[in-house]
Formats: sequence, structure tokens, C-alpha cells
Amino acid sequence: MKYITFTVPSYNSQDYMRHCIDNLVAAGEDIEVIIVNDGSKDNTGKIADEYKNKYPTIVKVIHKENGGHGSGVMAGIANAKGIFYKVVDSDDWIETEDVLKMVDLIKKHIKEGLEIDLYITNYVYERAVDNSQYVMHYRDCLPAEKVIHWEDVTKFKLDTVLLMHSLMYRLEKLKESGMTMPNHTFYVDNIYAYVPLPFMKNLFYHDLDLYHYFIGRSDQSINYLTMCKRYEQQMRVYRILYKAYSYDELKKLPKPLYKYMIHWLVIMCFTTTMTIVGVKEDKKVRNQAFKDLFKELKEHDKKLYNKIRWRSLAIVAFSLPTYNLKSFASSTIYKRYQKKLKLG
Repeated sequence: MKYITFTVPSYNSQDYMRHCIDNLVAAGEDIEVIIVNDGSKDNTGKIADEYKNKYPTIVKVIHKENGGHGSGVMAGIANAKGIFYKVVDSDDWIETEDVLKMVDLIKKHIKEGLEIDLYITNYVYERAVDNSQYVMHYRDCLPAEKVIHWEDVTKFKLDTVLLMHSLMYRLEKLKESGMTMPNHTFYVDNIYAYVPLPFMKNLFYHDLDLYHYFIGRSDQSINYLTMCKRYEQQMRVYRILYKAYSYDELKKLPKPLYKYMIHWLVIMCFTTTMTIVGVKEDKKVRNQAFKDLFKELKEHDKKLYNKIRWRSLAIVAFSLPTYNLKSFASSTIYKRYQKKLKLG
């Protein structure tokens, strides 16, 4: 039996993927590792095959044409055999001892007859700039070390969200959610961290610093200027998010989950508008894109638009009268957050 499937989407990852995979395979036969070679042009595919040959009962390899991060995640879901599903990007890692702790916890819960749909754990920002760390935890909003439901969740702080790094879904429930992610699109992890949540009924917050998220490279997708250059991809993802559930559907969810889903849409609203107006180049084109995006949201679901419109971060996005003011406010807020985490 495979308790956890770890999918490692990999594109031109030859320089750092071994650290990620070595930590996983050392956990042994209770897990499987699916390495998805996403049309790499370097030795990523060759290295993946080396692991498959060395660990044939643990490692699977999928070689595919380049489709982007989301296509790698979806390929992993389609081929996974584990009870639970976890994505580990090839430049990130999970320490072997922590993999074993998660496996032991899952075994314990199965033995006790508990059916957990979603394990939530902490993740650690590993800062490239100075080799320091910043831990994102959920102690203020999630009761730890016991089975909980959405009704037990308290309010999330403005800067606290559930990301792909903190989520381990029951594979059966993840598939049931029908979540899909577009090809050749960055930031699709935001879809992964939103769409499946209403399908997860039994939650367990394990207060463990499980996932190590390496940040600070100049070419990284969360780099501020890189995000602004890719604003059209942020817009694509945000459209998928707000179309996933109508306002009326969200209102039927348990109240804490409804509030969290709105919280996430507001944060993503600000992030998306920040990438659109966060620089002063191409003002005419970007300002039109800004107007079009929220015109579409209003036409699609006026109730949802109004709910998002009057939340604190969203007011910055919607209300400032000129492009330059929107640009200044958006870039200032994000850069302060960036400085806090030393993102680069």
C-alpha cells in the first residue's frame, strides 16, 4: 500500500532535483514518487530515469511534452496510487524524517478508523538571499492535532492562506472535486489551493514544519517584476477562481469555509490587480485589462463582485482614481510583504 503519492513536476531541474528526490525516496516503500519530466531540454529526464531504475517500486517517471506546472500536477493525479496526494516542486524539499512522521500519522489514523480528507501542515520559506527561514503556520486559526471540520476553523489573518505547500489531499476527494488546471500557465497552484476545499469534510492540522519552499531566485515566478510581466496569466487564473463557485454556492458552505473562500478571492483580487498595474509600462493596455477583468467579474456574478469589491485589499484595487495611484499603492504594499519574507 502506498500511503502518499508525491508528485515532483520537473522542468530543466538537473541542478537541484536530486536533493528533493533523495529526501523522498529515503522514506521507503510506504510512499511513491512520480517525477514528471515536463519536456525538459537538459538532463532532467535522464536523472529521473536513473531514480526509476534504482527504485523501481517507489519511483514512476512520466515523460511528456512541455505543458507547464499545472500539467505536471494533473499528470501526477492521473497516475497516482497513494491514499493521499502531495506536490513537491523540484527545487523544494521535505526532510525524510518528516515524510516518515506523516506516514506514521496516516497509518495511526487508518488503524483508528479515522477518514481524513485533508492534512494541513506548516511550510517554511527558505530564503536564498541570506539562508534564513520564515515559517508559515496556522496555529491562530486551526485547532491542532485532532480531527476538525470547517465549523471549527476561526478567522484567517490577512496574510495567512492555505497554499499548495500546506495541503495534502485525499486523492479520491481531490479527483471528486473535478479540479483542472490550464497548460502553459503560471500561478495555477492558486487553483489547487481553492477549488478542492469544499470537498474536504474531515480536516487534520498537524503542526509540523513539513514543506521547505525555496525562494529568492531572480527568475522565480513570485519575483515582483516577473509577476508583473505575467499579468495575463494571473488574470487567467483569477477568472478560473471566481468562476469555480457562484456567490450563492459559496453561501451554502459552512460559514468559516465561506469566509475563507471570500478571503482567498479578495487576496487573489489584489494580487492580480497588483500584477496588472504594478508597473508603469504599457499603461493604456494594462489599464484596459484592469477594467475588462472586473467588468467580466461583475457581469458573471454581481453578488460575488459586490462581496469582493468592498473588502480592504480590494478597495485599493478598485477605488483609487488613477492608474499611477493604483500602481504606487499596489507595488508599495507588495514590496513591504516581499521585504518581510525577503523574497528578493
